[in-house]
Amino acid sequence: MTTECMTETKDFYAIADRCLLSPYDIDAARLQQVLGQILTHHIDYADLYFQYSRSEGWMLEEGIVKSGSFNIEQGVGVRAISGEKTGFAYSDDISMPALVSAAQATRAIANQGGTHSVQVVKRNQMGRQTQLYLPEDPIASLKDADKVALLERLERYTRQLDRRVTQVIASLAGEYEVVLVTRSDGLLAADVRPLVRLSLQVIAEENGRREQGVAGGGGRFSYAYFNDEILRDYAQKAVHQAVVNLDARPAPAGTMTVVLGSGWPGILLHEAIGHGLEGDFNRKGSSAFSGRVGERVAAPGVTVVDDGTIPQRRGSLNIDDEGNPTQCTVLIEDGILRGYLQDSLNARLMDLPVTGNGRRESFAHIPMPRMTNTYMLNGDKDPAEIIASVKHGLYAANFGGGQVDITSGKFVFSAAEAYMIEDGKITYPVKGATLIGNGPDVLTRVSMIGNDMLLDPGVGTCGKEGQSVPVGVGQPTLRIDGLTVGGTGI
Repeated sequence: MTTECMTETKDFYAIADRCLLSPYDIDAARLQQVLGQILTHHIDYADLYFQYSRSEGWMLEEGIVKSGSFNIEQGVGVRAISGEKTGFAYSDDISMPALVSAAQATRAIANQGGTHSVQVVKRNQMGRQTQLYLPEDPIASLKDADKVALLERLERYTRQLDRRVTQVIASLAGEYEVVLVTRSDGLLAADVRPLVRLSLQVIAEENGRREQGVAGGGGRFSYAYFNDEILRDYAQKAVHQAVVNLDARPAPAGTMTVVLGSGWPGILLHEAIGHGLEGDFNRKGSSAFSGRVGERVAAPGVTVVDDGTIPQRRGSLNIDDEGNPTQCTVLIEDGILRGYLQDSLNARLMDLPVTGNGRRESFAHIPMPRMTNTYMLNGDKDPAEIIASVKHGLYAANFGGGQVDITSGKFVFSAAEAYMIEDGKITYPVKGATLIGNGPDVLTRVSMIGNDMLLDPGVGTCGKEGQSVPVGVGQPTLRIDGLTVGGTGI
């Protein structure tokens, strides 16, 4: 840990200054100088994104730590925008010569203009009275020996639950990230972002058959979150999924009513619908939702939001990676498309408000519109009533992987835990079920919405154009009519 980043203050800017600027003799005046050099050309917008991150990972398998990692990264990304053109350069050297060199490279996208000055001013861009998370360092919150002991306890709890458990893999990851953004409009904003995740994979075996179960969670807090109650809950969920699949029959194929469970199944919403509502795809006309604001795109009662302001959630941020405050953005309201997720570039080109969804993987990447925590709001149906309404169908309690084509909206998702519904009752588990459909179409097939909205436990990571960022998903129990199910049974 560098001494520059060790501080007891809870002021995000003070931490960022001590970590990213002061050690390199950089202050507001020098930032103003760098931005001013970029603006000597015909540039609409420019920003500097400083980042320091420290991360670690531990993995326990067969009762011992089989792998571990520790990584420190820091650097600055410099961006200039002229019209639709973007110039970008980055450096892992935070120094004035490196900043000046990067600035000169980015401004080459535009013709030389007159002289410009920038007044960099520290401004509160959080737009809320309280911070969504504390600027704590998860990695320093627990001694290394205690981190190993935590994983050992998780393994012990897991093995105690069922004699058929033959393998347990547990992993712990933590990150401490400090970011500072300064822009050509004068804004100077900072954030300090803790992030932890605990993952559990279980293999159960019986009569020569082996099945897997997974569980875990996390968020923007310290390792102290993972108490014994949480560990036992993860163990129970992972073992339950693995053992259920030991008795699963081949899933039937065909068109049928599908009931999606609450919580993590919202990943289907994220992939099949959420990406199609990001501003860049819609500005370019490549989304199935392009040009449809104000139109009905879902059944009545379907309301979908993206909310980056939920305290301590994995997908939440005090500010996005352009310095804008995150917010709760209504995307679909009672079935009507209301808007898209926007970063600064696409919002300006589409003449629409910024929504605080400009995100990037690191200082070495350009920002783009990305989701934070995307979920569907509650309806008024009891989940038991939804199940009871189905004569013959599939109940998908949990999902594995999936993929979607943004242009067409077509998706394929595999169910990690699923059951048949017969005469209004959940009967036997099935394996090998895949859900196949079209994002915009599937929303119109929602016929019942539960009152049990649940967010995922904090495990989601979203990939887009080679960049990965932490996200959250969620939904209540849903009944969807006429969805195609792929399976291996009859």
